[in-house]
Amino acid sequence: MTQIRAATILPARRTPITLTTADGLNLVGELALPADRDPVGTLVCLHPLPTHGGMMDSHIIRKASYRLPALADLAVLRFNTRGTESERGKSEGEFGGGMTEKHDVEAAVGYAAAAGLPHIYLLGWSFGTELTLMWGALPPVEGAILLSPPLRRATDEDLDTWAASGKPLIAMVPELDDYLRPEEARQRFARVPKATVIGVDGAKHLWVGENYVRIVLDEIVRAVNPAALHDGALPTDWEGTP
Repeated sequence: MTQIRAATILPARRTPITLTTADGLNLVGELALPADRDPVGTLVCLHPLPTHGGMMDSHIIRKASYRLPALADLAVLRFNTRGTESERGKSEGEFGGGMTEKHDVEAAVGYAAAAGLPHIYLLGWSFGTELTLMWGALPPVEGAILLSPPLRRATDEDLDTWAASGKPLIAMVPELDDYLRPEEARQRFARVPKATVIGVDGAKHLWVGENYVRIVLDEIVRAVNPAALHDGALPTDWEGTP
């Protein structure tokens, strides 16, 4: 029995992928699948702001990829948006302020759909929530989980688009967020009937600390594959060698 820690990497089939956008760019990424079975749900991950260090290896997204294929039978697709660099490599193009990244979102969702991955949910964090709200209400997408949504680039019109789509939104909002806190978030998201705002006591925008990582991952799994939870939470130990 091994305790799952911040750097634990659990077994999965991990494959480098390349996404090709409608405007001709190649984006680097990775698809992680359960090691010995088909996934029951899919996360397409959209990372924080690349001009402030956001990338496919931002810690919540990386830990989702490291843990959730094994713990929750989820496929986790993560990638660098245009002009973003990480250990996996640098995606072509330049940062587009959230506008040209429309093509990046479409390419990632299109890849997941073409691969036959089931029950596609978007997982956006910070800038990634803006991309989710602005461009993510696509036919293959069943819903979205938002971590630390700033609601700066995304407008009420974008929220209305999600409301019209009928797709659920789950917004996890840190109590001590720098940009949007739970009370205001509840007011802003009230225009989306299927939006749920979860305020997280003591948390900050970057979700630093293993206790907050576990809260986030539990809520992600509660939305996409609740059957994987035991007494409302993911296991904290792994039977076998990671």
